[in-house]
Amino acid sequence: MTKLENAPEPITNKDLLKSWFRWWWANEVPHTYDRMLAPAFCFGMIPALKKLYKDKAMLAEAFQRHLMFFNTQAVWGGGTLTGVSISLEEARAKALHEGKPEEAVDVSMINNTKIGLMGPLAGIGDAIDSGTVQYIFIAIFLPFAKSGSGLGALLPFLCFALSTFIYGFFFTKMGYSLGRGAAKEIMTGAKMKSVINALGVLGLFMMGIMAAQYVDVSSALEFTINQKEFVIQDILDSILPGLLPLLTVLALYLFFDKKGLKITKGMIVLTVSLIILAAIGIL
Repeated sequence: MTKLENAPEPITNKDLLKSWFRWWWANEVPHTYDRMLAPAFCFGMIPALKKLYKDKAMLAEAFQRHLMFFNTQAVWGGGTLTGVSISLEEARAKALHEGKPEEAVDVSMINNTKIGLMGPLAGIGDAIDSGTVQYIFIAIFLPFAKSGSGLGALLPFLCFALSTFIYGFFFTKMGYSLGRGAAKEIMTGAKMKSVINALGVLGLFMMGIMAAQYVDVSSALEFTINQKEFVIQDILDSILPGLLPLLTVLALYLFFDKKGLKITKGMIVLTVSLIILAAIGIL
C-alpha cells in the first residue's frame, strides 16, 4: 500500500461551491459518447482533489477514477454525487495518510457508489426539473411572451438557471455531509417527499391556469326550442368556465399516456381533430 505523505487539506464550503459551480457550468460541454459527462464531472472535482492529494501519482489516479463513464441529471444527480464523491475521496486521502489499509476506502466503492446512484437520482431530477420546475417558470412568464416581450423567453431561462444552481449547491453540501447516505435521504426522506409533492401540486395548478388562459377552444353550436335560443358555449360556461380547453388538454394527456410522448404525432392528431370539428360546426 502506498502511503500519502502530505496530509490532505480540509475541504471547506468554498471548495464545495467551486466544485459545484464547475460541474454546473460545464456538465454538457465536454460531452463524449464513450464517457458521457465524465470529463465535466472530473473538471468539477479537480479543486477538491488537488487539496486532498499532494502526490502527483495519486492525484493522477484520482483524475482517472472520475473520468470513467458517468451520466446523470445535472442538479439532483450531479450535485449530490459531487458532494458524495468529495466526501469519499477525503476519507480515502485521510486513510492513506494515516497508513490505514487500502480497503479502508476502496477505489471500487467510490466508483460503484457513483454508478449505483446516478440512475435513480437522474430519474428524480428529470421528473422534477425538466418535467415540472422549468414549466412553472415558463407559465409564470408566458404573459410576457404573449405580449411580444423578449422577457418571456429570457426570464424563464434565468430563473430556472438560478434556482437550480441554488438548490444544486444544497445537494452538494448534503452529499458531502451525509456521504453515501445522501441519496437515501433524497429518495426516501420525509422532507424531500413533501417538497416533491408540493412541486407536483404546484405544477398541476400551473397546468390548469395555462389551459384556462391560453387554450382557446369554444363551441359554435346553437339550437332553438320553443322559440328559445340555446347557446352551447354559454351552457358549458355556466357548468364550468374553461371546460372545453380543459377537456382538450386532458385528451392530449391521455393520448401521450397511451401512445407515448410523440409530440409531432399528437399535434397532428389534435390539429386534424379540431379542423374536422370546426368544419362540421361543433367548434
